[in-house]
Amino acid sequence: MKYKIVFMGTPSFAVPSLKKLYESNLFEILSVYTQADKPVGRKQILTPSEVKLFALDKNLYIKQPNKIKNNDEVLQHLKSLNLDFIIVVAYGKILPKSILEIPKYGCINVHGSLLEKYRGAAPIQWAIANGETKTGVTIMKMDEGMDTGDIYTKSEVEIKFDDTYLTLSEKLSRIGAELLLETLPKIAKDELKPIKQNNDLATMAPIIKKEDGLINWNNSALSIYNLNRAFTPWPLTYTYFKGKLLKIIKCFPIDDEKKGLPGEIINVNKNNFSVSTGKGKLLIETLQLEGSKKMSASDFIKGYRIKNGLILGK
Repeated sequence: MKYKIVFMGTPSFAVPSLKKLYESNLFEILSVYTQADKPVGRKQILTPSEVKLFALDKNLYIKQPNKIKNNDEVLQHLKSLNLDFIIVVAYGKILPKSILEIPKYGCINVHGSLLEKYRGAAPIQWAIANGETKTGVTIMKMDEGMDTGDIYTKSEVEIKFDDTYLTLSEKLSRIGAELLLETLPKIAKDELKPIKQNNDLATMAPIIKKEDGLINWNNSALSIYNLNRAFTPWPLTYTYFKGKLLKIIKCFPIDDEKKGLPGEIINVNKNNFSVSTGKGKLLIETLQLEGSKKMSASDFIKGYRIKNGLILGK
């Protein structure tokens, strides 16, 4: 007998979990819910989610409702399936109580942090931005709160010094998929008892906004570097150069006693330059000025006659 499931997910982080479930002989995927196709790029081309692309390739039944809450069509569809599980991985919509109560064994979520830490929409980014050295994946039973449900299993992962959001997200998505497949049969067989979260230990990971990437040069070089890793590929970290927005695409912190004013360009040579911070300096390797293409530090130095003493920022 196969467990009857509906999968809800949207970005690439969710695809390994869907793939594992699809390839397993324990589960029957009756429907895949994903967010509506969205306009992407300058030409605003309507683009399907990564989960939808996988579902199309495997000929899975797809639904893309604009809203989940107070949607009778969705509610009746899910009720008609006699579900064992609803699996939610980075779907991007909050499920109401009416849906949470439908599956026999509940709605199970794969979350990219070690709950109770980093509840919310961007746990991977904020873990890197805050300089954490470890994070992980949590499998939990969903309730009406924001990542407040009871915990079934966790798996810890080291955050390496050069990890970006992209590299860490890819690792966590694979580990989460494996942990999910191990956990679901144990839930169904009543071999796991969920553990309540301690709300006093909770920290939040709110959705990322563009302004979060603005560099404060009074901060340390290390904290700016962490922010840069966390916000790659979006919104990146940025500052201003002669009134134009300047994206810092790749950089590296240097613990150096030589110091200028926060945001001051120092140590200019033909290959690169550094920027003084509140503590240490930031070696700039790749950047992009508003209205221009991505370029190396050496091209930026030559093209814009960069000299020691120039100040970045508004």
